[in-house]
Amino acid sequence: MNTICAIATPAGIGATAMIRISGSEAFSIAARLFSEKSGFSEWEANRAKFATLYDHIDGKRALIDQVVVTKFAAPHSFTGEDVVEISCHGSLYIQHKIIEQLIANGCRMAEPGEFTQRAFLNGKLDLPQAEAIADLIEAQTETAHHAAMQQLQGDLSDKMAVLREELLKMASLLELELDFSEEEVEFADRTALLDLLAHIKTEVNQLLQSYKWGTMLKNGIPVAIVGEPNVGKSTLLNALLQRERAIVSDIPGTTRDTIEDTFVLNGTLFRFIDTAGIRESGDTIERLGIERSLDTIRRAAVILWIFDARKTMQEVESEIANTTGSIELDDKKIILIGNKTDLVSGKSDSSGHIIYISAKKGENLESVLNEIDRFVRENGIRDLTLLTSERHQALLNGILASAERAENGLRQQLPTDLVAEDVRMALHDLGELTGTISSEDILNNIFGKFCIGK
Repeated sequence: MNTICAIATPAGIGATAMIRISGSEAFSIAARLFSEKSGFSEWEANRAKFATLYDHIDGKRALIDQVVVTKFAAPHSFTGEDVVEISCHGSLYIQHKIIEQLIANGCRMAEPGEFTQRAFLNGKLDLPQAEAIADLIEAQTETAHHAAMQQLQGDLSDKMAVLREELLKMASLLELELDFSEEEVEFADRTALLDLLAHIKTEVNQLLQSYKWGTMLKNGIPVAIVGEPNVGKSTLLNALLQRERAIVSDIPGTTRDTIEDTFVLNGTLFRFIDTAGIRESGDTIERLGIERSLDTIRRAAVILWIFDARKTMQEVESEIANTTGSIELDDKKIILIGNKTDLVSGKSDSSGHIIYISAKKGENLESVLNEIDRFVRENGIRDLTLLTSERHQALLNGILASAERAENGLRQQLPTDLVAEDVRMALHDLGELTGTISSEDILNNIFGKFCIGK
């Protein structure tokens, strides 16, 4: 492979910047940037050294910068190749001058994600671990960071390894039967195979269920603020965000569309969605806003159902039933919030089913946030192995479909070769997921989304 180089720190001016070089010629190319007296070729690997870097193009010998250089000898490096990392001052001129020197001496610029791709190709990472690096770089909250680190440390890979071993065991027994098909010998206990398929389906289904949580954590757990017009939905949004995000007015129906913003609570990203007040309306635009409100309820994981504290519980229950209609609410956490306690005295709920607040005065908002956070704790989201990739979801769906076909084939006593083909398909999808089977197009699509220095 060619020796590649790239600036590995974000664009812009900072105190320092880092330039990465990887490939079989990394050491010899980097050595040309330093004086012979530096003794670069003799430097010990995995030790940082202070050095002076020069411009050697066209016979010139002009000082560029004083830098810190670290050598990593193959295979003990991130990419598995010889790697050199140069930490220089953050000047854009210095950064581009060093890159210019490296290219003039035989490097080429790295493609997006090429360092990580080389780590994968050299067996330092499998594909889910490589993909986790992109999630780790993008992680902006503690929970997203935790999910990415779990995948990078191999949680998903370990689960896939167990599934692969079980599928290989099944495939080998079925293939053995095919070798002796003329003798009609059964090497595989059909009951045991059915039990194995049931276990595989359970594992895959659990991972597929985690995709819902994984995408929520990545994009923000959707929290819908719902209720009739003029009950204080926009006031509550502003109070929770602690800034004026939504227009507040005494005129019912002020909010005509959904308003979204994110909020980090105890390390988890939530996406609050203020909705249009739900009521019967002849206004075309308001009706469109109400339709969007109902769609938001369908997509939300948490619903803050806000109502006027002067209402009775019977009136609130009737309001919810009339509003939601056929919308499935079983998988959602509904938090009932009685607002405007500043207009009514002594309102409380000893049962704990309702939180009474004054959004206008900022009273008891902590109870609302605690209840939202409880949703994460109750579902154990922070402890799950989470899928965040559509690619993983699609391949796991393929594995599940193949396992179901194999199960049906065994129950219907179909020929062994048909069942074996379904098991082969499951193994193929599993191989694509982990990267043991991969095409250039798949790899280019995955690593092309990375930044150039990674």
